[in-house]
Parts: sequence; C-alpha cells; structure tokens
Amino acid sequence: MERSLSLSFEFFPPRSEKIAAQLRNTYRTLADLRPAYFSVTYGAGGTTRDKTFETVLEIQRETGIEAAPHLSCIGSTRDEICQILDGYQHRGIRRIVALRGDLPSGMRADGDFHYANELVTFIREQTGQTFHIEVAAYPETHPQAPGYPADLLNFKRKVAAGANGAITQYFYNVDAYFYFLGDCRREGIEIPIVPGIMPITNYSQLARFSDMCGAEIPRWMRKRLESYGDDLESIRSFGVEVITDLCQKLIRGGVTGLHFYTMNRTEPTLTICRNLGLIA
Repeated sequence: MERSLSLSFEFFPPRSEKIAAQLRNTYRTLADLRPAYFSVTYGAGGTTRDKTFETVLEIQRETGIEAAPHLSCIGSTRDEICQILDGYQHRGIRRIVALRGDLPSGMRADGDFHYANELVTFIREQTGQTFHIEVAAYPETHPQAPGYPADLLNFKRKVAAGANGAITQYFYNVDAYFYFLGDCRREGIEIPIVPGIMPITNYSQLARFSDMCGAEIPRWMRKRLESYGDDLESIRSFGVEVITDLCQKLIRGGVTGLHFYTMNRTEPTLTICRNLGLIA
C-alpha cells in the first residue's frame, strides 16, 4: 500500500522485564506499519541514559527501522554530551530528538547547557551533519515561556541552530496547530513540524500530564471524560473517536506526518491508524 503520510512512534525505556516484554511486542507490531522511525525518551536529568541507549540499539537491531534517542541537555556537561554522541555515532544511530529537558526535583541546574538551541548548536559543531535532529515545538506555548511571541522566538533559535524537523507537544485543538504552523511559515521557518498525537486511555493520567506540559484539554472533552468515572472502556472508546477525528482534520489540512505518543502500548494507536486507513 502506497502511503504519503509518514508515521513515527514514541516509547519510554522499560523499568522492568515485564514492561520490556510489553515494549517488544509493541514495537514489533507497530513496525508492520512501516514507520519512518521510532523514538525513545530520556528521563529527567538523564536518569534513563543507559536504558535509553540500550532500548534504541535493540529496536533498531530487531526491526531494521531507524530509532531516535531523546537527548536532553539541562544539567549536562559538554564532555557528557560528547560521550553520548560518540556512542550513538559509532553504533549507527543517525537521528536524535534534541531537548532542553527537565531536572529531577531538588537537583541543581549545573551544567554547560541551559536551552535546547545550545544543544543543537553543539551537536552540529561536534558531528556536522551526521545526525538528523528533531526538536520540540509548542503550538499552545511552553508552560515556562513568558508568552507566545517569546516561545516562537525560542523555537526559531532551535531551527537556526540546525534542526531538521520538529515534533509538537500533543494538543486537542486542531486550530492551535494550524495557527502555530502559519506563524512559523511567516517567520521563515520551513522545516517539517509534525503534530504529536496523544491517545486517550486514562483521564486522570492525561489531566496530570496536560497540567504539567501546558496542553489544553477542551472543556467539552473534560466534562465528557469526567462523566465516565472509572469506566475505562468508555474512556478508551471515546478517546479513539476523538483522536481519529483530530488526525483526520490534520490530514485534510495537509500534514505530512503524525507522531504517536504510544505509552509503550499497541492499542489504541493501532486502532486509530486502522480507522485512518493507514493499515492495508
């Protein structure tokens, strides 16, 4: 089946053998959708550094599909980042998701980097064009930014530093994405900006994530999800319907890719992709 829409799927490093087995089943199943790449997150302050490294190498080895480690810089030294880049470079990893990242609670922000654009600049200085670099974008504004104009300027700095593409924070208001995309194009930002898609499986967890990252859950969605209480089946069914509709609007609007935050689960991502006609 020919498909013009590029897919990518995000995982987190497993913390136990049970979760590792679940992840293997997930990436093997989603590999059948022929994604452009898989990505693997990096814990606050580099707390999952080794696990991220191992997981990325395993996925790329087992599936033959490109795997992209997240790499955050806050609290890290130039030597530490150099060591990580060297490790990936010598093991055939050619894509990186470069982020500022967060520090674990109580940890000081010592280190040589403060912003993601500094990390992107450093990667280019050290490795040239070896890596395809993805960065983060925030259609609804980063929660720590002083405002939308400042956040847009921060994004522009990351692009100027050498980013090849961007993945957005998830959102449920499609207009927020398209207005942001329009502002980027008017600023001369031409890199692909792929929408991040967060399936809905657990309302309390989603509400907590959204409060932390500044992603708005529209009031009508909150009220509907709250009305289901602990009825997980209804929450997931409603979530599939909402996310399918969101993706359809994005595709009609001309997006060239979708990036799914899978939470290491095959479902509901697989069902959503099937609803969109992306599975033969």
